Amino acid sequence: MLVTFTSNVDADVLMMGEHAELVLRVAGKDVAHGVPERGVFSYEQLDDSISRIEAAVAAEPPPEEDIDNDHDHEKPKAVVVLLAQRVYPLLAMLKKARSAKTSVMWETSSGW
Repeated sequence: MLVTFTSNVDADVLMMGEHAELVLRVAGKDVAHGVPERGVFSYEQLDDSISRIEAAVAAEPPPEEDIDNDHDHEKPKAVVVLLAQRVYPLLAMLKKARSAKTSVMWETSSGW
């Protein structure tokens, strides 16, 4: 499932459903039963949502340092994507929407 975030102040932001669910939970949205088919960050909710996301990013532990062991050269290394990287485009959209005093909406789709 894909989730598309839209606003009239920025280009659409697409996220995979599982990543959008995490971001929406951090932002204070109810995702207890999964990502709602449609939703909105109203202008009045933007300050709180932005603050929550920024606090979660600040609280995220730094990635573990990559220790180079001669024995590990055969194993592929996992790529760690931090919350700050994952949420950056949406956070920028939320901030632009706040400045323009408008809302941000989302909608789920299959991606096909």
